[in-house]
Amino acid sequence: MSALPDIRLHEGELNIMELLWSNKALAAKDISKIIKEYVGWEKNTTYTVINRLIQKGAIKREEPGFICRAAISKRTVQAIETKALLDKLYNGSLSNFLTEYLKNQRLTKVEILELQRILGEQRL
Repeated sequence: MSALPDIRLHEGELNIMELLWSNKALAAKDISKIIKEYVGWEKNTTYTVINRLIQKGAIKREEPGFICRAAISKRTVQAIETKALLDKLYNGSLSNFLTEYLKNQRLTKVEILELQRILGEQRL
């Protein structure tokens, strides 16, 4: 597996990224309107966050019209954040995380079978 980029996103940045992942491309003014309605941010706040995402390499800006597109996939962000969580809370150990997490869960038969299928596909 290739190394993950070093792009960490906070919750507000993720709100904007979710819009772009869902819509492929949006003008910054449209992002601002949607974020105002759902999150309550003013236009300047939204534009500041968009520009920060551009600087981080998470968004590509296209002209004319300040069109924004995601430059990083949702799956990649999920992998980055999962790794950061594992590193922070479980010393990078997926096994420790899964052991602790599954101790406190009631899994259905379907979930257990799916986990067994996934583990069975792993190569030793």
